[in-house]
Amino acid sequence: MSKRSNIIRRAQADVLAARLAEPRRRIQVVSGPRQVGKTTMVQQVVESLTMPCRSVSADEPSLRDTSWIAQQWDAARLQVQSSAGAVLVLDEIQKITGWSETVKRLWDEDTKARRRLKVVILGSAPLLMAQGLTESLAGRFEVIALPHWSLTEMRMAFGFSLKDYIFYGGYPGSAEYVGDHHRWQSYVMNSLVETSIARDVLLMTRVDKPALLRRLFDLACRYSGQELSYTKMLGQLQDAGNTVTLAHYLDLLEKAGLVRSLHKYAGDVARQRSSSPKLQVLNTALTSASAGISMSDATFDPAYWGRMVESAIGSHLANAASMGTCSLFYWRNGRHEVDFVVQRGRKLTAIEVKSGIAPRPNQGMTQFQSSFSPHRSLLIGGDGITVEDFLSKPVEHWVA
Repeated sequence: MSKRSNIIRRAQADVLAARLAEPRRRIQVVSGPRQVGKTTMVQQVVESLTMPCRSVSADEPSLRDTSWIAQQWDAARLQVQSSAGAVLVLDEIQKITGWSETVKRLWDEDTKARRRLKVVILGSAPLLMAQGLTESLAGRFEVIALPHWSLTEMRMAFGFSLKDYIFYGGYPGSAEYVGDHHRWQSYVMNSLVETSIARDVLLMTRVDKPALLRRLFDLACRYSGQELSYTKMLGQLQDAGNTVTLAHYLDLLEKAGLVRSLHKYAGDVARQRSSSPKLQVLNTALTSASAGISMSDATFDPAYWGRMVESAIGSHLANAASMGTCSLFYWRNGRHEVDFVVQRGRKLTAIEVKSGIAPRPNQGMTQFQSSFSPHRSLLIGGDGITVEDFLSKPVEHWVA
């Protein structure tokens, strides 16, 4: 883990530094799943600035309330008076009830007084952060989204190979445990998954069937990369619930940075939303840890490893979609399918993954090309683009 302190999310760090250097003022909101380096990245950026910075966290044993925000804000204002500007960083701010209303009041006071105080806020509960932003701070903030770590980042920081990344995924905090599978699995499931579900979902929004939500997460991990109708999901979950509830719970799990449901591409929004979803984890560590299978057993089973490879490709694309880089779908017509359809602006890219699973005759790409005329069609694996090459480059490189 010693290398981690030397690595920052370079692209997002450059964006944050550039925005803080601009004359105009916007609250900078750094968002993303748990344990993806939000706090580390922000601290490394503010340490590189020439203007004074005040960085504080509400994640302390003592009780915090909105008066604490005002106290920290006033301290930062004093730094503005003696300089050309200053930065205030408020971490774990979602832990203070009513934080967004207080931030709005203080921000508007500074705007009226023309104080050159720049503000960065970040927190580990995406649902609560989003709620506060939309309710109180509309028009006052910009978001810098941090996805799960990529193959390139895990390789630079921890020396991960392609196989390491496919199996262990992109959680930097878990990297030191990869030599002890039981400890690694325990860390992912207890420190990451359980914390995300218990604190970021169940405590932040109304969930009438928490046991169903947990089983749905397990199902999404088990069937990552596969299309599964809501009816089949209910059957697998042995629940008499309805499809609206499942769709809502999948949305909550996506906002917590865990899994995502992909809709069938149809060229029509209404038809896409009504389709059976394709389940996709946002980090392959979730699949490996929930399955309880060792890396040696996973690589020994060609069918299972092939699904892991497809899931790694899907998570790479899904993380880009979560950041707003593109929209992500799948396509199927009877037995014919295209694994992933990426839409960026008015351009479509069709992607087929050849993962080593037994060859299957598939005319899906030909049918899709005939129906939708994609800008680009890509084959990943086999005699196409290598899996390592695809995962080593940002999605924008392939779909621009």
